Amino acid sequence: MPPLPTNTSVNAPQSLEAFWGFGNPCPFDEVLDVRTPAEFAGDHLPDAVNVPVLSDAERIEVGTLYRRTSAFQAARVGAAYMSANIAMHLRVHFSDKGKEYKPLLYCWRGGQRSSGLAHVLARVGWRVSVLNGGYKAYRGQVLKGLASVPPTLEVRIVSGATGSGKTRLLHALAARGAQVLDLEALAGHRGSVLGRAGPQPSQPRFDSLLLAAVSRFDPARPVWIEAESNRIGDVYLPAALWATMRAAPGIELQMPAAARVRHLVEDYSNLFGDPDALKGLLQRLAPKHDTRQLEAWCRQVDARKWNELAASLLAIHYDPAYAASNERYYPRANDPVTIGDAEAAEIDALAASLHKDRD
Repeated sequence: MPPLPTNTSVNAPQSLEAFWGFGNPCPFDEVLDVRTPAEFAGDHLPDAVNVPVLSDAERIEVGTLYRRTSAFQAARVGAAYMSANIAMHLRVHFSDKGKEYKPLLYCWRGGQRSSGLAHVLARVGWRVSVLNGGYKAYRGQVLKGLASVPPTLEVRIVSGATGSGKTRLLHALAARGAQVLDLEALAGHRGSVLGRAGPQPSQPRFDSLLLAAVSRFDPARPVWIEAESNRIGDVYLPAALWATMRAAPGIELQMPAAARVRHLVEDYSNLFGDPDALKGLLQRLAPKHDTRQLEAWCRQVDARKWNELAASLLAIHYDPAYAASNERYYPRANDPVTIGDAEAAEIDALAASLHKDRD
């Protein structure tokens, strides 16, 4: 390997707080996460690119050698894997990088994985930095931000029984330029037993997405949020945001039952293509409803009586649950707003009124 150019080195470790914050431009050409694909999928810095120096299987093998054999054997095998992977990345990921390329690297704690790749890139001649403390430092910054940012926001809650058009209103408000925090979209879940919209993010990933979202808001303008419990599917809201939401004023959407049934059927139509899976979801209501009621709902699924199923679920399960939780958790989100339907024109008109009057 040629000697390290005299004008190139790995920069001093970079502090997360010193150079970058949510909502501020990143001063690096790329942020490179050198951890394994599984670690990266669990969570990562905003806009980071995964350039793993060990695969998931290789990391497990090296860790097993370290615990069961020796640190020397683990280091020897790990170095061989890292060398091969770094060579591959040089041929692929870094093949089009110019001489002024300036990346930031991080691994779990800013240790061997990031420093190994950093020294190779520095020898090429690039200006390389390594994040001091790695992902662990970033995770600490996320938790710190989630404790400090939400109390600064001027939150407005959109409450209302299931099927009353809350999510549609949030989308209409966002389209008009209002500040909207769509927690269900971030969580990949609609907030009910039937509401899983796809694979949910891990808790750390949800936290990162949430902080990135709230950090972009102007504290001087209202932020509209749908009334939620502190748990959305498998992820939890941070305590500071939950407390801020519970103390916030807001509106309560009210809509005729027939319109709510129709919109519930529309919003959950994706479940009707797999009746067995839908019945499996209904079984999760067993702790709150007796066997006869669950069997009645399952018969409605088998008969494809979607409107009857929706009406029954609203009357027997969702409405009583909403009445209890909204009174307990959102006592100030009680300014009633009655709409006849949740069609686009009516929702847009309401959004225009709210955005004009309260934003």
